[in-house]
Amino acid sequence: MRWPLFALGVVVVVVTWCSLVATFVMPRGRSIFQRYSSSLVLRGVRLLAVSLARLTETYAAKDSLLATVGPVALVVQLAVFLGAFVLGAGLQLIPWSQSAALAFRQASGSVFVVGLVGAGGPTNDVIRVLAAATGAVTIALQIGYLPVIYQSFARREALVALMESRAGVPAWGPEVLMRHQLVDTLDALPSLYRDWELWAADLAESHGTHPVLVLFRSPEVGDSWLLSLLAILDAAALHLALVPSTAPSEARMCLRMGFTALRRVASTLGWSYDPDPSPLAAGALERAEFDLVVERLRASGFPIERDGDEAWRHFRGWRVNYEAIAYRLADYLVTPHVPWSGTRKHLPADVVLPARPPHRSPDGGTVGDDWLRSPPR
Repeated sequence: MRWPLFALGVVVVVVTWCSLVATFVMPRGRSIFQRYSSSLVLRGVRLLAVSLARLTETYAAKDSLLATVGPVALVVQLAVFLGAFVLGAGLQLIPWSQSAALAFRQASGSVFVVGLVGAGGPTNDVIRVLAAATGAVTIALQIGYLPVIYQSFARREALVALMESRAGVPAWGPEVLMRHQLVDTLDALPSLYRDWELWAADLAESHGTHPVLVLFRSPEVGDSWLLSLLAILDAAALHLALVPSTAPSEARMCLRMGFTALRRVASTLGWSYDPDPSPLAAGALERAEFDLVVERLRASGFPIERDGDEAWRHFRGWRVNYEAIAYRLADYLVTPHVPWSGTRKHLPADVVLPARPPHRSPDGGTVGDDWLRSPPR
């Protein structure tokens, strides 16, 4: 029985090494070893945090608790790898130590301490030396992994912070067009779409490679990388659907890269999706919600060329490519419940509207966010 345990220990060590390399070294987030190691850790930590967050009353408290998921997952992930190596080394030492308790004491002393720790009794120094080296390499890889994670996080949040002035907090697509129309800066939209196309490409690479980044929340309550991306995609889709003759080509490129990034994230999380949805497929967003926004945009002076039916068909044709994944991610991440972002299982049904500071003019007049709450006159 001891030698089958030794063989099982070898298998445990080999599989753990494969998972370790897939997580920390190999730039491919959809590896089978990573999916069944780090992905399970992420799901477990998230489930615990979400369960605890349900006990809190305010969204700020929920956000504060959920913000720990990403960092805690990194620590738990390291502990799981080290624990697996202790298990594997302990099983391999049983034929020499003649005792499971002694074998695991020797294995834990070797993995967690650089060098051999005397635990008494017979042993195999080769296995213990390899276990000691394994522990040191695992910790070193984790230390080298952290700067990569936080550099990607910082790049992501730089553009998310920009959305506070462009789309409000929380971010919402129609608000992007409205704000630019209010201050007569529609000519700035092409560069905004271009920046977000590049941002989405970086997100596809970083979050597709390191799934833990998906659970890292923005520093400010109300900010969200997902809602910011959804806002930009909705703004670009609205722009193309309402004014096709003047909508910038950057909007089309931004949309394409945006829903590609969301699909990459979904694949990394192991979610299935329709890679070629029909433009005629029914969506979660209702026509009445779209018509209300178009009415507000028209009243504000935003140029609109297409009538309601035609604009709706084109808008749905774009949105069907990313709506389902974005809604599922919004619920998964427990983001603020803004309009056009689906439902939340762990939040009240009330929708949170983006806050907009008064738009003051030289004559003393102001234009607030009444357009969100009441029909234009």
